[in-house]
This record gives sequence, C-alpha cells and structure tokens, in this order.
Amino acid sequence: MTETMTHTDTVPLRLLIDGQWIDGTGAGLESTSPANPGHVVAAGGTATVDNVRTAVAAARAAATEWAATPMAERGGYLARAAAIITANADAWGGELAREEGKTAAEGTGEVLRAAQILSYYSAESDRLAGEVFSSPRRGEQILVTRKPLGVVGVITPFNFPIAIPAWKIAPALVFGNTVVWKPASTVPLLAMRLTQALVEAGLPAGVLNLVIGSGALGNEIVNHPELDGLTFTGSTGVGRKLAAAAAGRGVPIQAEMGGKNASVVLEDADLELAVEQVLLGAFRSTGQKCTATSRLILQEKIADAFLARLCQRLGEWKTGDPTDSSVHMGPVVSGAAAEQIRAGIAASIAQGARLAFEGDIAGLGDAFVAPTVLELPTGENNAWREEFFGPVLAVRRAPTTEQAFELANDSEYGLSCALFTRDLSKALAAMEQIDVGVLHVNSESAGADPHVPFGGAKKSGYGPKEQGGAAKEFFTHTTTVYLRGA
Repeated sequence: MTETMTHTDTVPLRLLIDGQWIDGTGAGLESTSPANPGHVVAAGGTATVDNVRTAVAAARAAATEWAATPMAERGGYLARAAAIITANADAWGGELAREEGKTAAEGTGEVLRAAQILSYYSAESDRLAGEVFSSPRRGEQILVTRKPLGVVGVITPFNFPIAIPAWKIAPALVFGNTVVWKPASTVPLLAMRLTQALVEAGLPAGVLNLVIGSGALGNEIVNHPELDGLTFTGSTGVGRKLAAAAAGRGVPIQAEMGGKNASVVLEDADLELAVEQVLLGAFRSTGQKCTATSRLILQEKIADAFLARLCQRLGEWKTGDPTDSSVHMGPVVSGAAAEQIRAGIAASIAQGARLAFEGDIAGLGDAFVAPTVLELPTGENNAWREEFFGPVLAVRRAPTTEQAFELANDSEYGLSCALFTRDLSKALAAMEQIDVGVLHVNSESAGADPHVPFGGAKKSGYGPKEQGGAAKEFFTHTTTVYLRGA
C-alpha cells in the first residue's frame, strides 16, 4: 500500500480486515482539512456492521497462533514498523497537520513519538515476564505467569491520531493480543498510516484489523460476544457508556476520559519559566490535549505580573495555516468544534468572566478559535468546570499555597497538574495533596513518556493505567502456578 502523495492529493480510504486492504461499503467519508475545508485529505467508504463482525472473527482466528508466537518475535514486528514510521515522519507529519490541524512540526513530532512507543514495546521480551514466590510447602515453588486477554477492541480519539493508537496497539500486540481498531472518523488517514507500517513490517493476517466509520461501530465492538477487552480514549460521556456496556458483559475496560487540568504558579516561582510552560501547556496543539492546561491558579502576589507577561507572549503568538512553519497554532479539528468553544467562551463572559486576552484570527476560517484568557470571578463559572478542548485558559487567584492547592483539586477530573515553585517543601506537599494521575513540577501539564504509567485520578480514568509496565496490568491476566515435582 506504499504511496507517494503530494499535499494536494486525496488519499483513498481503505479498511484492513484479515490481512487484506478493502474498500468500505458503508456510508462515504471525506476527511477535510480544518484549515482549508476545500481540501479533501482522504475519502472513501466506511465499515459496516458486517465488516466489524468479520474483523472480530479474523482476530479470533489469529489469536491462538499469535499468543504462541515468542514475545521477542512479536516485538520484532514492532521494531520494523517503528523504522518505517521514522522513515516517513516528515511526510506523515505533514498529512497529520492537514488532517487534524496541529502544526507540521508538532505533527512530525507526534509521528516520531509513535515510532518511539513501538520501539519501547519491541524490547518487552527483555523485561520481567513473571514472578516466583516462596511456598510454605517443601518441594514446591509458586510462579505467577501472564497470558494475553485475547481479542482486544481499541477505540481512539482525533487529537493524537497516531500516538494514542500506538500506545494502545503496541502493548496489546506485544503481550500477545489481537486487535480490532476503530479510530476517530475525523482522522482516518493517520490511522491508515500506522496500520500500513505494521502491515509492511510483516504482521500476520488478522492480528490487527482496522475499521473506519461512525461511533456506532464502537457499540458493535463492545457488544461483540468474542471481545475479551476494550481500551478507549475519548470523551467522558462516551467512555462512561462504553464502560457500562463492557461491565454488563464482564469485559475488562481501560478508559482515559476527560481532564480540566490546572497549572499552579506560586509566588516563589521562576516567572519566565512558568509563563513559557503555561503558554505551551495551554495553547500548543490548539489546546486539544487531554493533558492541556485549561485552568490557571496564580498566587495573588505575582498574578498581575504573570498575566501581563503571558498576554505579551500571546500577542506574539501566530495563529494560521498549520503547514506554515512560522505559525504557532492551527485550527481546532472542525468548524462545529470551534462553534462549541466560542459558545462556551460567550457563556463564561455572560457569567462574569473578564476577557483578559483574545488573539487575532481575522480572515481565518470557521475552524479557528483565538487563543483566549478569561479571568474568572468568585462563584461558579462554566469555564472552570467544562472541558472546552480548545485554546482557552481560565484564571483564578489564590492568596495562599493551601488555597491554591484547594482550587487545583476543585474539579471532578484529576488527570494532570503543573506546579511552579522553587520550594521543595511545597512540591512535596503538592505530591501529597493534589489528586491527579500526573503531576509536573516546573514543567507544562501536557506530556507523557512511554516507559512510565499514564492515566488520571477521579473521573478522568477508569481501569488500569496506560504505558510503561502498567500496560501489562490491562493487556494480560495472571495465572498463579503451584509447581511441585511428582
């Protein structure tokens, strides 16, 4: 399926089922560029319910042989795919920018991150495979071994169209599972590219199956009687529905959902560092990261100086065509998403928020949202509670460190938080008091490395964490073996 494309080509969409690239016979789908809606990045037919059932059947048929394949051999497929992804990073990064809207530099960085994730898991056979425990009985040892779940469904979002799938699919495969994957229908091209790399790496037929289409296909996957596990990243509403459906069938599920992440800047912080990191955390990728900074808590003594510097930096921030190397921020994923974000900003202002900064997007398309800073009054405000998933930063002030930490915890979500301080005791206190899955001290709230656990606390996550050694807690189950000679 190797193709050479220019930026004006429309790539034909294909599904991968049982090792074969096929045309979808469902409704037609056009993936258009949010920065230039007249450019169709990819187009074709979508998957049907029958396609999903065939894909699950193919995954089931391939499961026994794939689980019996040595882990080092399974890792070899990932290593070869990582090399293919790396070789195509610039081209696929440009396609990502056109399809999803983040800048080309960020797109290329994301493609390379996907390669890094596959490389990390390709070496899994070199790591701990099980455990041995002492037995209270003579002549016996107790071993704990691990087995794959079986057929795993993977449902991924639009905002990281190759990195998030990689950090789910790579561990699923290396631990011996077969996969049926439904990506977000807004970013089908990058899903095809990741699949393409694994196919070209020699992955056996049926081990990975790609079905592209509407959210209804996710319901077909989660309700399929042959499904053994489901991993999901996306909205809180969809995640809860899938979790309920999976729980009703006794199917393990791993779900990474919403975030309303805070950055806390204390009065002793390095302000230049904090401004830089808050700027990147809130506005890079147009705020479309589950770990993006969307709430900013400033200790009172430095609040005015911090906001003045942040707004000055944002005044230099260029929004526009994401393929232009001089641009800092592109559009959000669609005009409909932009309209919802603008409505949220308007509602916040109607509830008393002060518009501290609004960027210039004059002459740009419907999918562009200006980088926006809102300073909130006391009391309830939608910008403090709702996940806008765009370039909007809601600001509140706190007189003391304790009140700043209380504000950081003032959310039903608990995915990520950034703290800026030079005081080690305050950093240690934050580790104890701020309830999140990921805490950054003196760096932006966004970011995740493949060798450490990732996931949220409170209502941001459900089930085992992702990435690193934590991945095996979801993608395998244990067998406790009492081993005694005859």
